[in-house]
Amino acid sequence: MNRPLFIALDGPKGVGKTTLLEAVTHALRADHHKVVRLSERNHDPGRAETMALVNAVARIPSPALELKVCERLAASRAWIGEHVLARQPADSIILIDRWYPSDAAFRRSIAFADILRLNLERGVQVPDLHVAVVTAPQMSWARAAARRRGLGSTVIHSLEEQTACTEAFERAASDNGWFLCRNEGSLEAATRHIVAAIYSVR
Repeated sequence: MNRPLFIALDGPKGVGKTTLLEAVTHALRADHHKVVRLSERNHDPGRAETMALVNAVARIPSPALELKVCERLAASRAWIGEHVLARQPADSIILIDRWYPSDAAFRRSIAFADILRLNLERGVQVPDLHVAVVTAPQMSWARAAARRRGLGSTVIHSLEEQTACTEAFERAASDNGWFLCRNEGSLEAATRHIVAAIYSVR
């Protein structure tokens, strides 16, 4: 492979993506791999404008506004692919926190099949491995509530919404053949599970 290996970790709030990313990064570097950690949020050039739309949708749900959110996110991912992903060392492993699979959890009125098509039409880079991180919604809800920053979501405000978010994401993971990591046991076990999957596509 003459380009970086691109791995996306996606999932609902509170499932442990950031902790897993740190553990997987450590494990890969311990095996002498060059790992680049990225976050869609931190590299989105139009993040402020997009989040203003997300807040507007949260206040007054609207399919038209939600579609605009999806379009903006797809455009930003295409930009990230061209200006960030393409500039990483060819022998590296890129781990990104969130990519378009996460829309399967957070979008309500737009079918994920339409979101996927939108991203592909915009030329958004397809990861070599989609890792779908999930837990039982009661577990992720409790984990998020225990964090110092809390749930930190503009669109999820109750366990019922977290459950709907989780169920939608798991359906999309099954439909699209993403690699499922059920992060309900030890961190070590989940890390080994993901690292093995990365090596299988490397």
